[in-house]
Amino acid sequence: MPKGIPLYTSDGELCDWISEQRMTRLNRLGLIRVVRHKKGHVARCIFHRRPDEPKPMKPADYLGTRYSYREHLESGNIVWAMKQIGRGDEVRSLFLLAVSDCLANP
Repeated sequence: MPKGIPLYTSDGELCDWISEQRMTRLNRLGLIRVVRHKKGHVARCIFHRRPDEPKPMKPADYLGTRYSYREHLESGNIVWAMKQIGRGDEVRSLFLLAVSDCLANP
């Protein structure tokens, strides 16, 4: 088992193992939050989020927009339904325009 205290980024990713002296110095500077066990032992240290640091990515950022979802029917059954993207021929013209742009020679 490695000696030291685990240091995590503000996103929760392990970035380093640090000594108690380094933990004390970072804590004095206000850069980390120290997490302790019930008995007072240091469990881990977590960097505070800096103002210029971007927000962490969410799973929805990777997965994109959901166009299908689970629909609960009155009969109690659960089925997959598609999200409506327009009404009738409203989307058809946009779709045909996009397809024709893809097929056009530059």
